Amino acid sequence: MASIIKVDNVQDQSGNNIINENADNITIGATGDTINVPSGATLDINSGATLTNSGTATGFAGIAWQSVVTASTLTAVAGRGYPINTTSNACTVTLPASASVGDQIIFTDYARKWNTYAVTINPNSLNFQGYTTPQPVYDTVGESVHIVYMDATNGWIPINDGGVAFETTQEYTVDFVVIAGGGSGGQWGGAGGGAGGYRASFNSETSGGGSSSETALVFNPTTVYTITIGDGGAATAEAQTGANGNVGNDSSLSGSDITTITSAGGGAGPHGGVGGVGGSGGGGGYNTQPGGAGTSNQGYNGGDGAGSAPNYPGAGGGGAGAVGSNSSGGSSGNGGNGVASTISGGSVTYAGGGGAASRGGGTGTGGSGGGGGGTVAGTANTGGGGGGGTQSPSAAGQAGGSGVVILRMLTSRYSSTTTGSPTVTTDGSDTILTFTGTGSYTG
Repeated sequence: MASIIKVDNVQDQSGNNIINENADNITIGATGDTINVPSGATLDINSGATLTNSGTATGFAGIAWQSVVTASTLTAVAGRGYPINTTSNACTVTLPASASVGDQIIFTDYARKWNTYAVTINPNSLNFQGYTTPQPVYDTVGESVHIVYMDATNGWIPINDGGVAFETTQEYTVDFVVIAGGGSGGQWGGAGGGAGGYRASFNSETSGGGSSSETALVFNPTTVYTITIGDGGAATAEAQTGANGNVGNDSSLSGSDITTITSAGGGAGPHGGVGGVGGSGGGGGYNTQPGGAGTSNQGYNGGDGAGSAPNYPGAGGGGAGAVGSNSSGGSSGNGGNGVASTISGGSVTYAGGGGAASRGGGTGTGGSGGGGGGTVAGTANTGGGGGGGTQSPSAAGQAGGSGVVILRMLTSRYSSTTTGSPTVTTDGSDTILTFTGTGSYTG
């Protein structure tokens, strides 16, 4: 049988109370004392007993639930639970300015209205899931959020918030160049193909058609961004008398959280008709045929045909940086020049227009940036227009060059998750992805 000691007061050798019985309340020690539980000992709280935090002491596993919160702001205290009613308004919760490891706070959707008015958490300079921004927003009906302070590195971590989602998603800026496939040239005195459309955001460099640099994109982690590379317009068959060229194919960059960037394929160079419309326009055919129109913010028009018998020369295809040149008399037009970009580290010119050709064999030059001269194809992965073909000697209207998509971002944010085998390089603190074929990048 266990022994029982019943006394009114137990004191240490200095006369301080260790245990004091008063009206069925037992006080252990006096103010300022430290009560030690020896190493290896167990403090056993039996089933049915209650351990209550009557003040603001920390380190207790229990949560002190508060009255329903209806205000638009709340300053939270560790160790408490808050039912938040957002029937009439949203609520911004400010977490404690300092915290200790193991501190806990719970917030719950009292009225099942968080989907109507959300609850926003202000971390108050401490980290939340490893970051101080953005502020987490909880907007799921019936949600409860239970957070625990872990350490200075990750700060507050939700151990329950529905799906325990990552609420501080870190978006980041990505610059781009998106170039479509160039158009092909026409047959037998054919005009040059137009360059593929050129759109760019890097370093305030211009896009095609003399337009301003576009705004960089904002990517988010785990989002998949799809890159589509347009092929150049196909060459004409050599035996095809007087065939027109073919339009290039579009290139694009898309994702669920961005507006798709699409560059239009280059316009076709005709045999003797009007130049094809495209990213940059195809050159006009002989006998005063006008050049095709380029696309606004992507490329220039093709040159106008003004050649005559007996050579019947075509005009040059438009480039991203200049209009294709007109034909005149017996002279074939040259392709318009492209635009230089430094997104990959050095200066590279893309999207030159294709040079024209005449029936008698005279040829124009291709525009800088991959444009093919007369009887020469556009350069692959530049978006250059293809050159026109001749009748004597017989040469087909040439294919346009395929497109390319280039992305540039901080190396610290680069996820390394890609498909389609892009070329990966670095320049200073940035990583550059060059896609010459269709693929993807996961943020």
